[in-house]
Amino acid sequence: MSSGQKMCMDEALLKEPVNQPAPKNQDGLWPSLLTVVGFVFLTFNSVMAVYRSNGDIGGISFVVFSYMDLVVLFYFLRQFERTPPESPRRQHIKLVVWLLTTMLTAAFSYKVAEITPFPVQVLVWTMAGVTVLGGFYASFLHWEGTKA
Repeated sequence: MSSGQKMCMDEALLKEPVNQPAPKNQDGLWPSLLTVVGFVFLTFNSVMAVYRSNGDIGGISFVVFSYMDLVVLFYFLRQFERTPPESPRRQHIKLVVWLLTTMLTAAFSYKVAEITPFPVQVLVWTMAGVTVLGGFYASFLHWEGTKA
């Protein structure tokens, strides 16, 4: 590919809008079939995990917390997609999404670190911290600096 062709492709990509609206179904209120199937699968697996926990309160709490966190996270992600890019509400929703993903990361890291030796625990919590801080940087600091 010549540099002239590559330059034309780069220019075409720059002309595309950064935030494209999410594809809408007929009425815009109901989720797609794939979303419904995903939530049915998530709900079934969560119910089975609670059933298999044999009354372990910690296990049940983890499953219920993770399920509720995911449901609320998907709700706010949908709100984020539907909010116009220039709306100040979008920043608040982005903060809520980051907090929900941080809580989910911490919960899963806790469960993994609980069953691993100390050196692996340090690695798990380090990776979780880097993920959370990287998400914060990418969501709030990096994009703010490139808006010029």
